[in-house]
Order: sequence, then structure tokens, then C-alpha cells
Amino acid sequence: MSGVLVVLEQRAGTWNKMSFEALAAGQQLAAELGVGLSAAVVGEGLQALGGWSSSGKVDAAYAVEHALLKEYTADGYVAALEQLVKKVAPAYVVFPHTYQVRDFAPALATRFWQVLISDVVAIHDGPVFVRQLLQGKLNADYKQTGAGPCFVSVQAGSFRAAEAEVAVAMETFAPALEASQIRNKPGELFRESAQTVDLSVAPVIVSVGRGIGEQENIGLVEELAAALGAELAASRPICDNGWLPMERQVGSSGQTVSPKLYLAVGISGAIQHLVGMKGSKAVIAINKDENAPIFEVADYGVVGDLFEVVPALTKAVREAKG
Repeated sequence: MSGVLVVLEQRAGTWNKMSFEALAAGQQLAAELGVGLSAAVVGEGLQALGGWSSSGKVDAAYAVEHALLKEYTADGYVAALEQLVKKVAPAYVVFPHTYQVRDFAPALATRFWQVLISDVVAIHDGPVFVRQLLQGKLNADYKQTGAGPCFVSVQAGSFRAAEAEVAVAMETFAPALEASQIRNKPGELFRESAQTVDLSVAPVIVSVGRGIGEQENIGLVEELAAALGAELAASRPICDNGWLPMERQVGSSGQTVSPKLYLAVGISGAIQHLVGMKGSKAVIAINKDENAPIFEVADYGVVGDLFEVVPALTKAVREAKG
């Protein structure tokens, strides 16, 4: 066995954005091992899918198509992907860590007498797969020692989707499926909490924490976000108090984000919050406590009163824009 196979996810002809994060992880893994990379997507009518582009290399792409795969079922996906994995014979199979993958991937791994190494946040030489435990307080290293393909899913925001590319035509792979193999029936699709904003795709985020003091003061941070053209986010205490909607929470119990710029205002930097924004390319922190944990992960830090710093920063941004 050799090579890396990345299983992408689509729903009704639309890519799950985490698919390309998994593809970026697969490209990193393949490059480190010096092996080939292939990608696959499951469903029906897949040749109409677009948007395979960016900056790496994929040697082969498979459209796993069958009428019984039009609607998602765990049995259908497991049976179809088992056949594809046997055909491609990869050493590693990589998935995005979505709700759908959590449903079927452990069963697929079991077909090969393996386990799924889930929710991976980093890959090191070896390869060693890193998972976070106790809400990010502890990193644990995992390495496969058994024979057979290694199955891995990657956490949202851990790998940059912009690094991924597929620039190759998809080859149709038609698995041998029968209706009797599919014991479960398609049901209502799982919906990952209805949201008015998807912070995971925002390039710039201004996030506010309990240092803001009172709900009435959030307007200061909203003005800064508007000046920067950024999305407004918050730490858990702000959302728990009802000062901002829960869909704007960043952290282990909120959204995971990976913007180009994350500006943390009055956020101390509890580990639960850091877990949600660790993928940010650049972090700027404003906090009056010079010992706040947020400064340990910040690229730039401003030790000062946010009620003085934020209005001055907003004014400077507006003047720079003219």
C-alpha cells in the first residue's frame, strides 16, 4: 500500500468547505511521505461539481457514483468506499471531521480492522497525528503501528483550505451496490445549528470578551469591526449573558475559525477560547492585563485600556481609508 486518499464531502451538489481543509492536510501528508495523492467524492451526478482549485497537486480524482448514493446513508457510503479503498490501496485515508464523517467513517475503518484517528489538529513527521484532549489543555500524539490503511479525520480550522488544489478530471468509479445492503433509510438531513453568520469563512474577525464590562459598551467594538470590514465575534461569557447571539461565539463550544486576522478585544485567553481561534494567521490582542494568556498566542499585543485603544484604532482605520 502507498499513497494518500482524501474523501471529500458534498451535499446536493455543494461542497462542504471543510473538504478542502482535509485536502490540504492530505497534500501535506503526501508531500512529507513522498507519495501520490488521490481524492474522492461520493454521490450521484458528481461530474457537475466545480470549484476544485488552488495550489497543490492531486494525481487522481474519483467520482464514486451510484443511484443508491444519491441520498446519504451510512451503509451505502461504507460499502462504496470500502470498494474504492481496496481499488486504490492507499496507506492513509483522510476525511474532514464533519457530522457525516463521524457517522460512517468509524464503521469503514472497522471493515479494515482499523480505528479512526479523529479530530486531528496537526501532522508531524512519522507521520504522527496530533489530537487535543480536555478541551485543548493537552495534546496527544498518535501513530499507527498496525497493518492496513490508516484512517484520519481533521478538525475544522486546523489546515488552510486555500492551500488545497484539485486540477484533474474526475474518473467515475461505480461501486457494486444492491438495495439489500442498505439497511438504514435516508432521513432528514442533520443541520449544524442555523446561523446568521458563518465565522469560519470570515477573513477578518474582531472578537470581544468580558473586558468590555457591559453590554452597552459592545458598540465600541462593533464600530471597529465595521471600520475594518470584519465580522464581530465573542468569547463565551458574552454570549452566555445574551449580549451577542450564540452563533457569534468562538471557542470549543462555539465556532472554530481561521481568519487572516483575529483581533481579540478584552479577551483573557481561556483555553476554551484559544481552541476555537488557534488557526488564525495573525492575532492582535488588546488587554489591560499584561499577564493575560491571550498574549502568549498573539503576534501583536497592546497592553492598555480598551476604552482608550479601540476608539483610537477605529479612528485611525477610518482616516486611513479616507
